[in-house]
Amino acid sequence: MSLLRRLWANQRLRKWQGLVAKVQAQDAAYRSLDDGQLHKASLSLRYQVLSGVPANKLLVQAFGIVRQAATRTLGMTHYPVQILGGIALHHGAIAVMQTGEGKTLTATLPLYLAALTQQGAHLVTANDYLAERDAALMRPLFELLGMRVGVATSESSFEERQQAYAADITYSTAKEIGFDFLRDRIATRQSQEVPNLVGGSAVYTSDRSAVVQREFNFALIDEADSILIDEARTPLIVSAPLPDSENPRASLYRWAAASTNAFQVDTDFVQEVQHRRITLTSAGRRKTRQLPRGRDLATVPLLELYQFIEQALTVAQYFQDGRQYLIKENEVQIVDEFTGRVADGRKWRSGLHQAIEARHGVKISHETGEAARVTVQDLFLRYPRLAGMTGTVAASGPELRSIYKLWPVEIPTNRPPKRSRLPDRVCQTAEQKWDEIAAEVERVHCTGRPVLVGTRSIELSRRLSDRLRARQISHHVLNATNAAAEAQIVAQAGQLGAVTVATNMAGRGTDVKLSLEAFDVGGLHVICSELHESARIDRQLIGRCGRQGDPGSYQHFHCWEDDVLIAGFGKRAEAWRAAVRKGTLVRGDVSVFRQAQRKVERRHFKARRQLLFMEGHRQQLQREMGQDPYLDTIES
Repeated sequence: MSLLRRLWANQRLRKWQGLVAKVQAQDAAYRSLDDGQLHKASLSLRYQVLSGVPANKLLVQAFGIVRQAATRTLGMTHYPVQILGGIALHHGAIAVMQTGEGKTLTATLPLYLAALTQQGAHLVTANDYLAERDAALMRPLFELLGMRVGVATSESSFEERQQAYAADITYSTAKEIGFDFLRDRIATRQSQEVPNLVGGSAVYTSDRSAVVQREFNFALIDEADSILIDEARTPLIVSAPLPDSENPRASLYRWAAASTNAFQVDTDFVQEVQHRRITLTSAGRRKTRQLPRGRDLATVPLLELYQFIEQALTVAQYFQDGRQYLIKENEVQIVDEFTGRVADGRKWRSGLHQAIEARHGVKISHETGEAARVTVQDLFLRYPRLAGMTGTVAASGPELRSIYKLWPVEIPTNRPPKRSRLPDRVCQTAEQKWDEIAAEVERVHCTGRPVLVGTRSIELSRRLSDRLRARQISHHVLNATNAAAEAQIVAQAGQLGAVTVATNMAGRGTDVKLSLEAFDVGGLHVICSELHESARIDRQLIGRCGRQGDPGSYQHFHCWEDDVLIAGFGKRAEAWRAAVRKGTLVRGDVSVFRQAQRKVERRHFKARRQLLFMEGHRQQLQREMGQDPYLDTIES
């Protein structure tokens, strides 16, 4: 943060500290009211807002009444730093609060104040599990104050979505809000044969019964850096089936998948490992032409054959069951890289999904076209008021300011952190690393401390689980294959002697509560088995320990076969891997792993900026042509 921004933030914090004291002073007045009187006091605040009283003038009373409602319904009272965070959020900032500081409770303050206008307030979180959990936890508080709470998840029906968005406060995810926005856009177009043109753009009006959302008002984004940055590299797209109802290219996908073993790397194709791209050489193209093909493929153009072979080779080289996807119920299900969860209803585009289906011999689904699209950036810039909270915004402030006009403000911790970092350990091979991690788990487990090990994929969590079973260490595994048991596994993760192996499902939003016995022996120990492509994901895993002043520790393990090295250094990392296999690489420099991670982060940043520029240019062209920028394409 620049000196100027730091001075601005400090000045704001000093100003807001005075409001914190005033909110706390409201306790005596609201404590004397019974529940019915507290409810009436809330209705009075709503009446004042609807009568034109600015929300800023009612902040102290509104925050005071929420604080009293939380004490009565949840047995929790907002700490002064949580009140400070709520004030920052109300003023459209990114409240930077360390993990474990109670962001879920903090969010109730600005949500309530924004909802007094009866225009709705959205709490946007990382996944369906957290949306449902947080809504259930906070519903008693809001209902005492006369507020209705709704939840929109991937499992919600049309009627449930309508009710959720009509509520005063709605908990959902960025993807669901974005997809509902696009589906509403499609529904309004279908209900109107002739659009109204406003400012050169197509604007559709329709019966509100055909849509689920109302006009956007206020969005509070939990884990803002993840949603606004990490997940903003690709647009949200609602697909539409292409005209080919019988999917005649299924045989072409199967032929390409069955042919991949005939091709040799560097001879028949070359790899761009950093970009996961395969290109056939002249020898590879010649081999493609010589491959036997059935009569149904005899008329397929050669260029198309090359493309299908390259795609099949890409799948074989870079996509693995248990990492990027799962085969479940005879279906390919994408695993979200940021959350570690199955991304219900999502499919890769441009035939990639079908290529994976062909590789595993499952039914090949229909290819899809694009019915509507919106970027994460565009979606949230449609909100008149926007705020966010996170614990890992450190390097992302400039991007959040330049795109979303959100200013990070660091909120002090309620208690001094006691999290300690142990020295990083660098191993030569992956097998050596997993053996050492298993040994470290056993060592810490013998002390009685709970242990949480984070892995990058389902397959790697299984690999470690096998080693722990061989050492007869009782443990739980949390990944996308057993998401139904998530709440139970997380509840046990802080108990004395507990060992938990988890993917990113145990990262953002997961609160591991220590038992008294576990607290006394040193708290939770977190093992990071590999750096992710975003340092924010690593910091979220680390944040599971040392929460709210609890004791805790963490340690990173690395090896020269880690994926982040390939993603960051490409062929240099391949040379290191070759040296490891020969037993000639013995360097133990930890910094190279961080350098690789930073290189990937910079590449992703460029991709987001490019997407923002291209989408802006595309939408400008469509508006000039009188098209809907979310539904129409340049070619249509």
